[in-house]
Amino acid sequence: MEWILQLPVLFFSVIFHEFAHGYTAYRHGDDTAYLSGRLSFNPLPHIDPVGTVLLPAACVFMGFPAIGWARPVPVNPYRLHRPRADMALVAVSGPLSNILLALTAAISFKLLTMAYGYLPGELAVTLLRTLGFAVVINLLLAVFNLIPVFPLDGSQIALGLLKGRALEIYERHLPYGVYIIIGLLVTGLLPRIMHPVLNLALLLMTPIMGAF
Repeated sequence: MEWILQLPVLFFSVIFHEFAHGYTAYRHGDDTAYLSGRLSFNPLPHIDPVGTVLLPAACVFMGFPAIGWARPVPVNPYRLHRPRADMALVAVSGPLSNILLALTAAISFKLLTMAYGYLPGELAVTLLRTLGFAVVINLLLAVFNLIPVFPLDGSQIALGLLKGRALEIYERHLPYGVYIIIGLLVTGLLPRIMHPVLNLALLLMTPIMGAF
């Protein structure tokens, strides 16, 4: 029944992720997300059938921590002050927002362990487990979204960095990106790719959280 704690954490995290994209774009000259009503923490405009429903459900079924994505916020690169550089910043802001949430959850985890004796036992355990999931899920989201497969943020970063023939070859996968991601998950390759990076990130979090 861990999914009862994981899914709310995931939904908030992916919404915060997309909000970060939209807000970064807004700060750099593009108000498309703002005018579309996407600079909001209301979950309804952010729901994506695959990333917010199907993929998290598949993760729960396979016993893997819930990951996914929300519906991408609309960004018009031609309205940005520096389209190429600012688009890269917009893409990076999503994973960075998840790293920020993971750090916040890790610090809260540590503070809660220090105040453990002042809370009812079951409540304290539930909060600690939720914060633990928040750390893991947000680190997973950061790593996951940096994979250079469309529609993940890594693909937008790659599109901003690649040029010429390399860009043309890379763009061929765009219509099939979602299917590639699902294929990586179903075949078990996605966890194998992400686990080493996640383990390293959790190791770096250990001094903050203490024993976990």
